[in-house]
Amino acid sequence: MKDSMILSPPMAQAPSRDCFLYEAIEGLSRPQKTLPCKFLYDEEGSRLFDEICELEEYYPTRTEDRILRENIFEIAGVIGRECRLAEFGSGSSTKTRHLLTHLPDMAGYIPIDISGPQLLKSAARLSDEFPGLEITPLEADYGDISELPRTKRKAKRTVAFFPGSTIGNFDPAAAVGVLRNIASLCGREGGLLIGVDRKKPKSILEPAYNDRKGVTARFNLGILARANRELGANFDVSAFRHHAPYNETHGRIEMHLVSERTQVVDLDSRQFRFEEGEYITTEHSYKYTRSGFAGLALKAGFEVVKHWEDENHLFGVSFLRVRECMVARMSSGFDTAPPNTCAA
Repeated sequence: MKDSMILSPPMAQAPSRDCFLYEAIEGLSRPQKTLPCKFLYDEEGSRLFDEICELEEYYPTRTEDRILRENIFEIAGVIGRECRLAEFGSGSSTKTRHLLTHLPDMAGYIPIDISGPQLLKSAARLSDEFPGLEITPLEADYGDISELPRTKRKAKRTVAFFPGSTIGNFDPAAAVGVLRNIASLCGREGGLLIGVDRKKPKSILEPAYNDRKGVTARFNLGILARANRELGANFDVSAFRHHAPYNETHGRIEMHLVSERTQVVDLDSRQFRFEEGEYITTEHSYKYTRSGFAGLALKAGFEVVKHWEDENHLFGVSFLRVRECMVARMSSGFDTAPPNTCAA
């Protein structure tokens, strides 16, 4: 181990094969068939998502990155010194470098991702770039985390970083639960820096999820190949096509895998019939107005401290603070906030 770097081993909590099998069977048994989006992110899926982020049509990554770069001094000031930073869905940690560079006295960094191989590669790169920073990678489905690993240095506060508008993958009720858990993990004086995609015309949204090069299609279809490889399913991947329409009523992009013909798929001694045109939903990506997301955060026990966005109002980054009512709820031992406890 290098003297200039402390790199702790990953704490393995990633979903198991049995978890994948159970959730796949449960989802495919519904009237509207589904497969959970977290299983899109194996090693190949994570690589393809990084490629998506570079596409001309996919505005969220470059827009959020520019917001962070242009406002980094103010963002670093709001976060404060000697914090413990936990990033949810860290991926390649590209955007995190802005924070690590401008918060040199950080007490520790906890990158959290469901893809173990990418997590370790990214942590190793950061160990070279930021000597002396304690990095504790956590391989996990971040929705299931009950506690964060401790850092050797005492932190003044814990701040979560949740970029990429990943919160949009959860329906609003589930998003409140995810944010509430993050508030609980961060605790008193805790904060959350979060990126949120804005509602906008479908003429902008739909091309971002249906790119001309077909990278998003390969990414989406990859979950079928993974089910074949890891679960012994027999999906004919060529008999499905990617389609991602914007549902204006619900304010969300819907990622579909559409069956091109009538077919039957075998999975774990079960058979699932698909009619031509029937689809599997693999992911939702909800879009929010600024006030709409602020209201969602309020229900989860956060309040907005500061907000930044681009000049075209495509994307927003907000810093949230854990509300005192949430701290009181945690101190009283509630696992779930009573209705409206933190809603006003």
